[in-house]
Amino acid sequence: MRVVIRCRLGRASSNRGADSMPEKIVDAITPIPHSSLDTCHAAETAESSPQRTERNDVASSRDTAQEMRISVVVPVLNEEARIGRCLRELARFPFHEVIVVDGGSSDATRALAAGYPGVQLLEAPAGRATQMNEGARRATGELLLFLHADVSLPPDAVAQIRTVMTASETSAGAFRTWTVADVEGRRPWWSPLLHLADLRSRYSKLPYGDQAIFVRRSDFWKAGGYPEIPLMEDLELSRRLSRIGTIRVAPANVLVSGRRFIERPCYFFLVVNSFPLLYRLKVPPRLLARVYRAVR
Repeated sequence: MRVVIRCRLGRASSNRGADSMPEKIVDAITPIPHSSLDTCHAAETAESSPQRTERNDVASSRDTAQEMRISVVVPVLNEEARIGRCLRELARFPFHEVIVVDGGSSDATRALAAGYPGVQLLEAPAGRATQMNEGARRATGELLLFLHADVSLPPDAVAQIRTVMTASETSAGAFRTWTVADVEGRRPWWSPLLHLADLRSRYSKLPYGDQAIFVRRSDFWKAGGYPEIPLMEDLELSRRLSRIGTIRVAPANVLVSGRRFIERPCYFFLVVNSFPLLYRLKVPPRLLARVYRAVR
């Protein structure tokens, strides 16, 4: 560190040279001892060190998130009408791997999935939780993305996922939903009401399965994986992950098919609006599953 002191001396007379500089000015420009400079430098370093460390931590987390490989797990059961489109869409993304876990389909789902190069096809007992846990066990990516066959990701899904997971305190994330009435023929007059479910994805801190939940593989297993219960396994996983870290919702939409909702409007209303509340009120999932099957 260099200290410069400027003094205006005025115009020197012809009979006064440099040797006649006033004593006060000489005293003013006396060099500062090196010990004082070292103290100032140490104080400056100590003050900036936490800020520098914080910046380095953020940069390190960002770099780590950008390098994380994403494994996609798709649970299916009799999805021959959707699996082809789903896998074609996933092929456009630079995912590390795509794992389809079939729960015993009786249609052409398995044959269709097996026809796509690079797709791993597994089998597991029927049940989304069981199937997704099996896919997670076989996954090798640092991030797991659980995707329903009737949900379409946004074009910038990979960037959105990595941005959300940049913060080290983030344990999981999800997308907002936008339900579309993708049915043939004339849409029912009440189809705009499908978006009532989309409001939940914007304000709830606990994402559901149709929001394409993504999570660090280590945190997924730390939470115990998906609880193998008949219903509400996604809500229970979100509750567990919220105890481990922050769950963030990406500012982008996944498109959710509204075909099943349109075919069974009573089921849609009951499940979306009543079941989560009943589950939080400690109604056993087995009982909810019985009602679920009856309404279907």
